[in-house]
Amino acid sequence: MSLIHHHFNSRSSSEAQHAKFVKLTTQPVGGLVTGLAVPAMVSMLVTGFYNLADTYFVGQINTQSVAALGIVFSYMSIVQSIAFFFGQGAGNYISRMLGHEDTHNAGVMASVGLVSTWLTGAFIALMGFVFMEPMLRFFGSTPTIMPFACDYFTYILLGTPFIMSCFTMNNLMRHQGNAVLSMIGIMSGAVLNVILDPILIFGLQLGVKGAGMATAFSQVVAFTLMLMLSGERGGVEIRISKFKPSMRRYRDIAAGGLPSLARQSMMGIAALILNHVAGIYGDSAIASFSVVGRITMLANAAMIGYGQGFQPVCGFNYGAGKFDRVRAAFVHTCKVLTIYSTVLAVAGWIFAGPLVGLFVASDPEVSRIGAEVLRFQCLSFPLTGYVVLVNMYLQNIRRTVPATIMAMSRQGIFLIPALFLGNLLLGFLGVEIAQAVADAASFLLALPLGLHALNTMSRNNGN
Repeated sequence: MSLIHHHFNSRSSSEAQHAKFVKLTTQPVGGLVTGLAVPAMVSMLVTGFYNLADTYFVGQINTQSVAALGIVFSYMSIVQSIAFFFGQGAGNYISRMLGHEDTHNAGVMASVGLVSTWLTGAFIALMGFVFMEPMLRFFGSTPTIMPFACDYFTYILLGTPFIMSCFTMNNLMRHQGNAVLSMIGIMSGAVLNVILDPILIFGLQLGVKGAGMATAFSQVVAFTLMLMLSGERGGVEIRISKFKPSMRRYRDIAAGGLPSLARQSMMGIAALILNHVAGIYGDSAIASFSVVGRITMLANAAMIGYGQGFQPVCGFNYGAGKFDRVRAAFVHTCKVLTIYSTVLAVAGWIFAGPLVGLFVASDPEVSRIGAEVLRFQCLSFPLTGYVVLVNMYLQNIRRTVPATIMAMSRQGIFLIPALFLGNLLLGFLGVEIAQAVADAASFLLALPLGLHALNTMSRNNGN
């Protein structure tokens, strides 16, 4: 009886996977991208909102607590980069395999990607506990911020294997076209985080320590739920028995994941450098950039979410050799992202003061600096949609070198020099405008790279 049940389940899963292949390679690309993008956007926005909720609640404590979130953000960016390396690398491979209707190799790769992420996260957390204060000083903590940063960081370290695994699971599920299931897991964790924040921070009077507890526990719940849903709706099942690591599989992960690793790592390094440079001008400057970072993260969330709707359409059709559909999906996504980013930039410029003040009303200096920084970033925001899309496209079609260069540009190749040169030449004003300068330079790099890749798309798709 169990063999009959197993055969029926396998057949049902195979039929669902074939139906998904037909859908992604035949239906109009505009509707497909939008349909896949909506749950991805919701997931990203919900994540952004609960990051803002953390900032809002912690902002009621003191300036140093808000600054502590900015200090730990550097660490979060680095562990996220490693999770994206495994998740995007394995996910890109999975979408191409499903484009070939090879579900066996797709399932093995999903298990290799996830288990590798969890084990890496556990090792990083252990190192974090051993070297906590040196790490926080390295990330830019001042002596006045350090006690609050340690309280928050302790619980983030405890949750690190699950935080990283959530990022990886999200990518694995999206690349299979199961963004709705991923959204359910992420939303559950986010809602729980928002509920726990005020209870732990104020109700139990745990302060910034409570914010760390809420984040860690909510990520454990979100990961558990996504793991339970991994085999639903034609998705490949993730099992320990399928964990079959090999150099070939890790090379495949690296080919698709290096751009994500580069992008997110650069984000963490840039945040670290920003904390040190801004720290010259006091705790209020660090807190201001921390708040603006959370606000712009929300603005970027919807844009990245829509771009994530493009990724499975691109991956499946590239794997199936339907290159005209890949081009059509690119053009459609580019139009949507440009319109969105332009509208949001105008709104951000107009409402910069009230937006920043919402989170740090108790500190007028943080509000003033934050509004200036946000307005400068709005100047270049309309350019970022194309930059994000080109990076995703190059990554999906395994143009690893240009994708990695593109991934490093906005938060690394251009931003880091802009921070140092800006501070040297213009003082704090130079630090405030550094991101806008980096965005403009990244767009000038993305324009020829994206057009060249579209015009020279080859049937040699790297499989």
